[in-house]
Amino acid sequence: MPRLTHIDECGRARMVDVGGKPATHRRAVAEGVLVVGVEVIAAIRAGRTPKGNVFETARVAGIMAAKRTAELIPLCHPLPLESVRLDFDEGEDRITIRAEASVTAQTGVEMEALTAVAVAGLTLIDMLKALSKTMVLGEVRLLAKSGGRSGAWRAPSRARGPMPRR
Repeated sequence: MPRLTHIDECGRARMVDVGGKPATHRRAVAEGVLVVGVEVIAAIRAGRTPKGNVFETARVAGIMAAKRTAELIPLCHPLPLESVRLDFDEGEDRITIRAEASVTAQTGVEMEALTAVAVAGLTLIDMLKALSKTMVLGEVRLLAKSGGRSGAWRAPSRARGPMPRR
């Protein structure tokens, strides 16, 4: 059985010591899906959302969340993020949220990308709740990562194209 990295020899939680690792450029891409319904998508496209531009508010919330991931997720290392980007793709009844984060550091940036997606999705729910009470945020997952000792990794393909720009 592999050694647990966040548990010490006495079974106590610990932050992993990354002091001896070299700083490398690291990147992570995550996505999530918010099912909102066709009526909500129509309202967004027509500019009839009660709280204004939902995507720009969610984008800022996601970036802010990525920057504060170490405060939200226990044992996460604080990272000097170089870039966080969020994009939204409107489908027939859903919004795909995609975040990309990058850093040059001694540990990965996956949690920052995932946190950005989750908080952007929750912000969209808050911005759109006057239009629907049945929205569902799900499928939050890591799509790709690169850098560090483990190198590049991609999630199994699931008909995803390039990161859309909005």
